Amino acid sequence: MKPPSLGEFEELVLLMVAALHDEAYGVAILESLETKLDKKVNISAIHVALKRMEEKGFVKSRFGGITSDRGGRRKKFYVITAFGKQALDQQYSIRTEIYQQIPEISFN
Repeated sequence: MKPPSLGEFEELVLLMVAALHDEAYGVAILESLETKLDKKVNISAIHVALKRMEEKGFVKSRFGGITSDRGGRRKKFYVITAFGKQALDQQYSIRTEIYQQIPEISFN
């Protein structure tokens, strides 16, 4: 059986989960991605990607405490798993290997 794949958007979300470490939740991931990508990102797309990656075992989640500023709702925090880090490492390796195959030519 093939290992679960990691799509391009999932990779970006997973990278941000890893970068934010224990403070990764939907809105924080959204804001960080929008800043880095310099474009709007749909919060629903973030949540769908997180759910898919949790099902694949790339991330795990936990609920934070209830806060009055969120109307009694709890934040759902995500952290990358060892399996998720392995998937990122594999993606990085593949991308780097392909990038290094680009011939040394001038693109002027």
